Amino acid sequence: MSDPLAVGISFAYVFAMLGLAEGLRRWRRYSVDFTRKFIHIAVGMWAYGTVLLFRSRAWAVLPPLAFVGINALSYRRGLFKAMETGQKGHFGTVYFPLAFAVLIWLLWGRPALLVASLMPMTWGDALAAVVGRRIGQRRYRVAGSARSLEGSVTMFLVSWAATLPPLVMLPGAALARPAGGLAALGASAVAALGATLVEAASPFGLDNLTVPAASALLLALLL
Repeated sequence: MSDPLAVGISFAYVFAMLGLAEGLRRWRRYSVDFTRKFIHIAVGMWAYGTVLLFRSRAWAVLPPLAFVGINALSYRRGLFKAMETGQKGHFGTVYFPLAFAVLIWLLWGRPALLVASLMPMTWGDALAAVVGRRIGQRRYRVAGSARSLEGSVTMFLVSWAATLPPLVMLPGAALARPAGGLAALGASAVAALGATLVEAASPFGLDNLTVPAASALLLALLL
């Protein structure tokens, strides 16, 4: 597939997810909290599409960089109601595509690590927030950030489960090495734990930057 076509598919996919989320918000009366998490997971999962469709990182980095600007405009103007909470100073929707773009540039030659590095943020953080709000009872604070033990346990377990598949399935995966399956299992657990600790201490949406960074660093060091 040509890179320009992959760019078009990337934009079509993200805008389709935004449209679906807006439809759920308007017609099904789903809360912004739900639709925001839906968009968060859907966009994060496009990491798989990125490494499978694009040929060069110079093209692959264009869609997330464009959405840094688009999401910043949406934050100011409220363009995409399904992903805007209205909270001032919360730039998570801007930080996520920025982290996506940086990891594409740095890890382009290691697609398994690129995708795996984004999974704790994509799945772990999203579901941890849902569990923490709904059933979180054991509260704690780290560096001024309030979290729940239930949410943090969810963050760890879901991050571990989501990080492992790309490490054993995608090109350059750890499974190709001797004892690679065990290496991937251990590395994904360590990355999930690191992501959980970093997420607990990251305020104001900064976890959308710090969690992918910590995940990528740990995975690169271990694998």
